[in-house]
Amino acid sequence: MKGRCPPFPGGLGPPKPQRCGRRRGRRVEPSGRGGGGGGGGRRGPAGEGLSSLRAFAHSSSLHGISHVFAYGAVSLRRVLWGGFFLGSLGLLLLVCAERVAYFLTYPHVTKLDEVAARNLTFPAITICNLNEFRFSKITRNDMYHVGELLALLNERYEISNPQLAEPHVLAALRDKANFKNFKAKPFSMAEFYNRTGHDLADMLLQCSFRGTGCTARNFTVIFTRLGKCYTFNPGGPGREVLTTLQGGSGNGLELMLNVQQEEYLPVWGDTDETSFEVGVKVQIHSQDEPPFIDQLGFGVAPGFQTFVSCQQQRLVYLPPPWGDCKATPIESDFFTNYSLTQYKECADPALDFLVTKDSEYCACRTPCAMVRYGKELSMVKIPSKASAKYLAKKFNKTEQYIADNVLVLDIFFEALNYEMIEQKKAYEVAGLLGDIGGQMGLFIGASLLTILEIFDYLYEVSPPRPPPARGSQGWGL
Repeated sequence: MKGRCPPFPGGLGPPKPQRCGRRRGRRVEPSGRGGGGGGGGRRGPAGEGLSSLRAFAHSSSLHGISHVFAYGAVSLRRVLWGGFFLGSLGLLLLVCAERVAYFLTYPHVTKLDEVAARNLTFPAITICNLNEFRFSKITRNDMYHVGELLALLNERYEISNPQLAEPHVLAALRDKANFKNFKAKPFSMAEFYNRTGHDLADMLLQCSFRGTGCTARNFTVIFTRLGKCYTFNPGGPGREVLTTLQGGSGNGLELMLNVQQEEYLPVWGDTDETSFEVGVKVQIHSQDEPPFIDQLGFGVAPGFQTFVSCQQQRLVYLPPPWGDCKATPIESDFFTNYSLTQYKECADPALDFLVTKDSEYCACRTPCAMVRYGKELSMVKIPSKASAKYLAKKFNKTEQYIADNVLVLDIFFEALNYEMIEQKKAYEVAGLLGDIGGQMGLFIGASLLTILEIFDYLYEVSPPRPPPARGSQGWGL
């Protein structure tokens, strides 16, 4: 009869009618066996699960799985296919685990590039005389308050080492240290530094920038660890930042300075306020960062012309977890952006740890963006024998004074380009997904859609949720 299945042989009674065809697109196979007392063609849950898994395996885009769950009895061919599939799956998991572990190390690479520019911002140039206080500007009141600090007087307000002093220096010291009938006046350390520090108008003999003359008014006073200093091209509100259009000597800043050794304090002991050296200290830095010249500056000696060829370097670092930079600026009225100098100059975080040196409390992290200047120095001796008399006459000094006190400083860009040093992420999420996808395709021929097929199959074979009971009902036995 059309639409009916043939009866199972061996039944005890008349067979129940069955419908032939497919259920959910899958072939329904009779599960009854011939013989004895089986009554119908109903399959068990295990049989249905195996049948649906076979149907999924034959329709899935996952490579090799259709051979593992082929129809028919278990054979050596199916076992080998199963071993190959499990081996490929294991290798896939191993490679994916290695890729994920590598991604979690957050690797980075450093990219170095040299970029040509039409013009470059000329850096800020800070200059400090290595002598902090002019001897001629120290008064009796200054000597009373800071004479011991400068190692000029002992604790009894007496000249500590008169035998080491030159006669004219000793005479001046005795006059300044005569405190008989002296009444001390209020003392300000800030006013003392400003008044006794070297005056650039007296130090500056010649100045030019890109061939155009400049004066002490083109410099700004700034106080550092070395006392009263001066900055050329500091920038800031209302100040134009100078640029340069060419590289090479003569296209930057050229200074002739007098270090004024006659104003140097006599040194009779080791103190933080006195220096054994003669000359000036110079720091080349960006306008966004104040100078930290006592540690980051370089020295220039009298009797020499020093050529400083510099190149701008722009550095970009990565924040954690790829790097160790800090991009969030701290709130400050004095620093416009986060920098090493800013962190060093910030005293508050360090006050609690002043007794500990070089400890784990010093957490000065690298800024995420900074500009620095690479330098190459070369020197020639001045004055020459041919120019000594001319310079002595020009500045109304002796030839020996010129040799002992005068220096020339020439700062310029080596070329009109800058170095870009940038940290970049070496392995991002897109790379991780690409590697995993490629390995899935290589080992088991899978893709993202294959994973969706697996989830769809699991959803289809999952048992339906029972409807919520409206009330408790008992079952009678």
